[in-house]
Amino acid sequence: MAVSLACLLLLLLALAAYGPTHADAAKMKVVEEPNTFGACASLQTFWYKYEFCPFHNVTQHEQTFRWNAYSGILGIWHEWEIANNTFRGMWMRDGDSCHSRSRQSKVELTCGKSNRLAHVSEPSTCVYALTFETPLVCHPHSLLVYPALPTALQQRWDQVEQDLADELITSQGYEKLLRALFQDAGYLKAPEESESTQEGGAQGLVFETLESCSKAHKKLSKEIKRLQSVLTQHGIAYTKPVETSSSEHLGSKIPTDRTAEQLLGNPGLLGNTL
Repeated sequence: MAVSLACLLLLLLALAAYGPTHADAAKMKVVEEPNTFGACASLQTFWYKYEFCPFHNVTQHEQTFRWNAYSGILGIWHEWEIANNTFRGMWMRDGDSCHSRSRQSKVELTCGKSNRLAHVSEPSTCVYALTFETPLVCHPHSLLVYPALPTALQQRWDQVEQDLADELITSQGYEKLLRALFQDAGYLKAPEESESTQEGGAQGLVFETLESCSKAHKKLSKEIKRLQSVLTQHGIAYTKPVETSSSEHLGSKIPTDRTAEQLLGNPGLLGNTL
């Protein structure tokens, strides 16, 4: 029955409600922080003690008397891994720094007589694999995603399946719609927006059509005018943009490198004006 997974999710979500949020956990990263979950599972080996707290984090404590013995976070709750309508594992990301990257862990849920952390390994550098045993997933259907969804999302999934059968969407579109559905259910995280480019650059921008390029250019031109207005209000001189043939085609003016340098030279001033 799917009741097992529903019970597991309700239990873990209830525990999460009394603990810190994902955002708080990402800021915290303090291993000695008192555990408020009360449902963590631990595994101790000769060298390390591991602790897995559902929807919170995974920690590792080195069991030695070295002055610099390591104790840290191997990952903070991020999202489920879903494949073939099945919960395949829990991803814990954004752990402590490790060789210019963050540590991360994947927790696999398997059938067991009791709730326990059964195995921990490091298949690749800074990436850990944990096995958590629980009787709640022993039924063959206990990890199916569909039964765990609310009715509205189940109906939405039904429509996606029907559209695929009617060849109204491609298999690629089908996968994209399902991922969006899982994101709306809170099982997957939406792709993070690209970080703002440094020094006013526009790295990585991709324009599929001339229209989208023109819209983006107009938006940037509007922002430049606003920044110029800010400089004028504060009596700061700047070099006026030089119109080029390409800007004439788009109907806007493009600033010179000197203008951009002046506009971005005092972020504190601009920040106080926004």
